[in-house]
Amino acid sequence: MNSSQRSAYPERDPDDDRPRLECGVFGVWNVEEAAAVVALGLHALQHRGQEACGMAAFDGQRFATERHLGHVGEAFGQDDLVQRLPGYAAVGHTRYATAGGHAIRNVQPMFADLESGGIAIGHNGNLTNFLTLRHQLVAEGAIFQSTSDSEVILHLVARSRKARVVDRFVDALRQIEGGYALVALTNTKLIGARDPLGIRPLVLGAIEGNGAPRHVLASETCALDMIGARFIRDIEPGEVVVISDTGVESQQPFPNARARPCLFEYVYFSRPDSVVNGRSVYGVRKRMGRRLAQENPVEADVVVPVPDSGVPAALGYAQESGLPYELGIIRGHYVGRTFIQPTQGVRELGVRMKHSPNREVLAGKRVVLIDDSIVRGTTSVKIVRMVREAGAKEVHLRSASPPIKWPDFYGIDMPDREKLIAAQKSVSEMAEMLEVDSLGFLSVEGLYWAMEAGPRDPVNPQFTDHYFTGDYPTRLLDREIAEGRNLQDERQLSFLVEA
Repeated sequence: MNSSQRSAYPERDPDDDRPRLECGVFGVWNVEEAAAVVALGLHALQHRGQEACGMAAFDGQRFATERHLGHVGEAFGQDDLVQRLPGYAAVGHTRYATAGGHAIRNVQPMFADLESGGIAIGHNGNLTNFLTLRHQLVAEGAIFQSTSDSEVILHLVARSRKARVVDRFVDALRQIEGGYALVALTNTKLIGARDPLGIRPLVLGAIEGNGAPRHVLASETCALDMIGARFIRDIEPGEVVVISDTGVESQQPFPNARARPCLFEYVYFSRPDSVVNGRSVYGVRKRMGRRLAQENPVEADVVVPVPDSGVPAALGYAQESGLPYELGIIRGHYVGRTFIQPTQGVRELGVRMKHSPNREVLAGKRVVLIDDSIVRGTTSVKIVRMVREAGAKEVHLRSASPPIKWPDFYGIDMPDREKLIAAQKSVSEMAEMLEVDSLGFLSVEGLYWAMEAGPRDPVNPQFTDHYFTGDYPTRLLDREIAEGRNLQDERQLSFLVEA
């Protein structure tokens, strides 16, 4: 592949050090002006995916679908939304690219007309046997319109010989592996499904009122709060829920397995006001900060969070250590994702668009910087330099998660292992590279303590924690996974499919 072909695909910002989540999903059934309600739900899940969004609605006669690059407000904030997407049922999706490229053809929900009627599917997660299945389907004559792993599920549903669409859906689930939370809309049902280990979250809610039940599926409880819905329960690992005019039916098509929810939902991805698998994200993050202070104390003058995700942990660290908590870094919330940074010199200044120093707090102080995690270190070193330039006398960096040493293959856009700083350097070497006076991480045991889960079981861990331990919860099938590479790029996919 030549350089002109490569330049046709958007590159990840080389200075963006944050891990990016796979997606957010949301669906409603029997709701007036369903598209408007889904738009609100997607707005609450915008943090889970900011590259693209889409929606499919059904009015009893036909499906209407829209998919857009960009934010939810830009795509679905217009007054004519319910005219464009009429219906009493709808599903929506916010997306980061994890498998496949950034093109509009990969935006979800994905829709297909089947013999039994239309079906729209939104997928949060990654399938670890994606390429294996895709190779098989293409060899059997399937024609793919995208490079997303989610389209594999549609093909599997379409090829199933089961009579009922729900049975076709379950038949497809039996063939996929990895981490997923799915919402699907058919002519007669809203369906939700969660992977057998519960790696990716999914919740069931209801909108109170007179008449028939009005149910909601969402990635996080904060989306229920956005629309005034009542939280009913988490969808269980391996559960398939079928919502129709008669209510909610539950199926458990998989053998019982010990659940292993994703720890990164608590470290970084979920909103702090969400409750995930029965645990307050805000409460977990504060306990992470408390334990971090116990494990990595330091003589200092002030505790400063790297906003926004470092805030709860910094509060916990300050309370446990007795040090004052101050907003020494101010987050800019109005930075457009399309801002052009044409040269390295301008990119060096880009961090100040998102984070600005509060000199009144930092000057002459010994500062403890609290961040949620450290991935490659590129953002961290710029923030440290900014804090020093604001007059800090010392900078002590503390990570509220353990060192990230292994890539993810279940929906988190995380760099390959050779780009993970903790996989390549010791703590002292990292401290030198990050230009800090000291560096400390929360231990794996400390993270489990913060989850109030008891000590980690080394044989059967209670959570998905492979990014810290290398203990992957499922078998890994595809070639790029076995080689320790993370497939996030349409160019890689095209090459592998052609090979």
